[in-house]
Amino acid sequence: MAQTATRTKAAMLEIEDLHVEVEGKEILKGIDLAVRQGEVHALMGPNGSGKSTLAQVLMGRTSYTITQGTVRFRGEDITKWTADKRAQQGLFLAFQYPTEIPGVSVVNFLRSAFKAAKGEQISALAFRKRLKEKMNLLGVEDQMVNRFLDETDSGLDIDSLKAVATGIQQLIGPDLGVLLITHYQRILNYITPDRIHVMMDGKIVLSGGPELAHELEQKGYEGLRKDLGLEESPAERSGVPR
Repeated sequence: MAQTATRTKAAMLEIEDLHVEVEGKEILKGIDLAVRQGEVHALMGPNGSGKSTLAQVLMGRTSYTITQGTVRFRGEDITKWTADKRAQQGLFLAFQYPTEIPGVSVVNFLRSAFKAAKGEQISALAFRKRLKEKMNLLGVEDQMVNRFLDETDSGLDIDSLKAVATGIQQLIGPDLGVLLITHYQRILNYITPDRIHVMMDGKIVLSGGPELAHELEQKGYEGLRKDLGLEESPAERSGVPR
């Protein structure tokens, strides 16, 4: 009964036949993907496959042009929504490399973002208390949020990776759907997704259960590409993220 109920849940995020161009060049070539509440989906693929483009499109970056298809969030077509409206409705994108903002501390940036997204005022003391709860969840030290945004370190060591995975695991519940976009398999050692999707050359070429991560670890993207009879695209050959 529980499995049947999960399968019949409406999709929180639903992408249908999504085609996207950047500067006149087609990057996404027909993406179909549905993430339901309570589910964790991992989207993997080599550099240049279109993963970053999909993330930017989901948050409404205006320099990416949708030429075909739809993106629905909680049942509503958000294709023409602005980024701030998407955030206010609960769609959130976590960046690997945040934009540098010299002179702005992490805690002040987060408080401003919270007020903008929630549309409510919150005192510095009340926000700091709420932030502290989330910091404890992730094992983040006080000094990290007092830093300026131009000091952000790139990449995660193994302990930080575990902390992020633990935080995601604790947030996962019936009201949250997660789309985890990653190049490496290693974070899946700490988070077991319900579904794994592999993207190559702007398309999802293979989907499966958690066992797909082990297949990727053994074969690599090149081995999987050969199994599927696919050729490496020029963008993937260059290794430049897109």
